Amino acid sequence: MDVNQNGEQRAPMSKLENQPPQSPPVTLEKFTDPDWTAKGEKRASVSLDALETLWINTGTLCNIECVNCYIESSPTNDRLSYISASEIAAYLDEIEQQKIGTREIAFTGGEPFMNPDMIAMLEETLKRGFKALVLTNAMKPLQRKKIKSALLDLLERFGDRFTLRISLDHYTRELHDQERGEGSFDKALVGIDWLSLNHFHLNLAGRTIWNEDEEQGRKGYGDLVKSRQWPIEIDDPRQLILFPEMDAKKDVPEITTKCWDLLSIRPDSMMCASSRMVIKRRGAKTPQLVPCTLIAYEENFEMGATLKEAARADGGMFDDGAVKLCHPYCAKFCVLGGGSCSV
Repeated sequence: MDVNQNGEQRAPMSKLENQPPQSPPVTLEKFTDPDWTAKGEKRASVSLDALETLWINTGTLCNIECVNCYIESSPTNDRLSYISASEIAAYLDEIEQQKIGTREIAFTGGEPFMNPDMIAMLEETLKRGFKALVLTNAMKPLQRKKIKSALLDLLERFGDRFTLRISLDHYTRELHDQERGEGSFDKALVGIDWLSLNHFHLNLAGRTIWNEDEEQGRKGYGDLVKSRQWPIEIDDPRQLILFPEMDAKKDVPEITTKCWDLLSIRPDSMMCASSRMVIKRRGAKTPQLVPCTLIAYEENFEMGATLKEAARADGGMFDDGAVKLCHPYCAKFCVLGGGSCSV
């Protein structure tokens, strides 16, 4: 314990500094204070129950540029640089050495198959006994001859633990191309057809930004899936995931501790209760852990360079590893939208 000038014991300053204030600041803007909302209510947080899925952002470079990409991936955006196979192996080592119990390693981008180490990272993941999930647009980067050959090899050796999730924003050419660029729908179909023909485990990820309800969306995707004979059960929410709109500029309510009961939602149903994501910023010496796939650029959400550090992150946006829901995506996508990249 520290001792003050009167000889009295006191808690170490680091502990005092990490304690949240007992009352809100006088004036606040939304999503600015980690502990309080703009209305002066206590902000909700989510603790990590178990690290079931470790997400890897392979880099933000992508072969296309979508209109509403939440991470702004494009052929020129390298704000998150390519992560390497050796860097990922270190996290797999940590999972095994600490007996964390993670069951799945999931890869997102950008377009993962633009990363030159993608196949090596996949192979290392599968060789160690983890399940692997790859989010891809199934376009040209995946369709290269050497990538297809490598994928077929992985399928033969590890097919029961390997899934590809294809981003198909809508089941019509018109609306999908409106989001992803002219010709992208037909190019994606070529990739999905090849994956289907070769019996890969597949699921689809669509969007709900088209003024359609879920029933309409699933019916539309169902007609497309049937016509192409893809092995996807459109009524299974794990095989056809329909994501809510992701627009950080839209005004959304903040989530308070009272919201869990008001909305009849449990904190442990949130994505950040069971997953973390590894990113590597351009120019950084080491990767960092962040709470989820949606919040990649805000440095105040960094939790540390190792899984152990992330579990103990304290102060700011965290409380002993718990994530304070201080971002519009926390409210719009996860709590109110019911979205989760891990299903």
